[in-house]
Amino acid sequence: MDDEHLPAERLRASDADRDATAERLALALSEGRLDLTEYDERLSAAMNAKTMGELARLTQDLPPVPGAADAPVDLAEVGAAHPPARPWRDRLEPWRGFAGIAVVLIGIWTVTSVAAGELLPFWPVWPLGFMLVVTAANAVSGSGKRRRDRSDGD
Repeated sequence: MDDEHLPAERLRASDADRDATAERLALALSEGRLDLTEYDERLSAAMNAKTMGELARLTQDLPPVPGAADAPVDLAEVGAAHPPARPWRDRLEPWRGFAGIAVVLIGIWTVTSVAAGELLPFWPVWPLGFMLVVTAANAVSGSGKRRRDRSDGD
C-alpha cells in the first residue's frame, strides 16, 4: 500500500488533534448545540479516536467556529499551532527513580521482617525521606529536565 496517498481521514490522530476536537465540542456544549449526554459521548469518542476521519465525524454536523473560515478545520494545523501543556508523563518522570527504589527498599524490609518473624523498625523511611526531598526539589525546579535537554542536544 502506498502510504504517500493515504486519504486524510485515514491519517493517525495526535493528542493535539483530539484536544482540538474536545475544544470544539466544549464550544458546541456552551452554545447549546449539544446536550450534556451527547457531549460526553462525543468527548469519549474523541479521546479514543485513532484517525482524523473519526475526529471529523464528531464535529461534521456543527457549524464552523464564529470568525473562522468556512472551510473545514484542519485539526492537524490547529494542534501544531497550539501545542498541549506539558504532558502528565513529563510531570511524573522525576518520580520514576524514587518509586523504583522505594519498591526495592520496602521489599527488602518486608523480606527481612518475615525472616525475623516480627516487624522490624521501618528503616527505609530514612533513605526514602532523603530521596523524597531531593526528588521533590528537582521536580519543582525542573533541573532534571534541563539536564536531559542538554544531553539530548550533545
